[in-house]
Amino acid sequence: MSVDGKIAFPEGKPARLSNEEDLRRVHALRAGSDAILVGVGTVLMDDPKLTVRREYAKGRSPLRIVLDSGGRTPRGAQVLDGKAPTLIVTTEDCVRTFPAAEVFRCGKEEVDLELLLDHLASRGIRTLLVEGGSAVIWSFLHEGLADELKVFVASQALGGKSTPTLAGGEGAATLAGAVRLAFSRMSAVGDGVLLEYAVVR
Repeated sequence: MSVDGKIAFPEGKPARLSNEEDLRRVHALRAGSDAILVGVGTVLMDDPKLTVRREYAKGRSPLRIVLDSGGRTPRGAQVLDGKAPTLIVTTEDCVRTFPAAEVFRCGKEEVDLELLLDHLASRGIRTLLVEGGSAVIWSFLHEGLADELKVFVASQALGGKSTPTLAGGEGAATLAGAVRLAFSRMSAVGDGVLLEYAVVR
């Protein structure tokens, strides 16, 4: 994110905030994870590959997971390119199927994250990297489903009232509803800073 907590330009237009050192860190995290997860909003806005880029890290690409309650992932999305296994997670009443991807349906009006995590655990997935977007990050934090939070802070400020922040969604209404974090470590990553926290339960 930027120094002022933004992760994109206004209306969600992508902004590359990671420097080269942070890209190496992120791809090493991907290579060390069993699965990587994003929401469909990230797929629609950024069209990410969610694979490990060989110029940044060595290792296999993890299972790619897209939270897509209504089945909006475009047929031409890069997560459907067949270059790594992909799981599209929809609600129970969504009937859409996707080329080169498996589908798991859980939840009524939106994906049930706890059921999804149980399903992933039954498949032997132990390390899940949640990359975004902001509503997905807030959901995992708010529902107590995240163990730790790693935040790269770029030496830039983006500003803007409608600019997406690290954690979006509905957010906490009071301090009592805030997600508590325990600071673990801070380290320089190129011209930016990596902040690491444990999620307090």
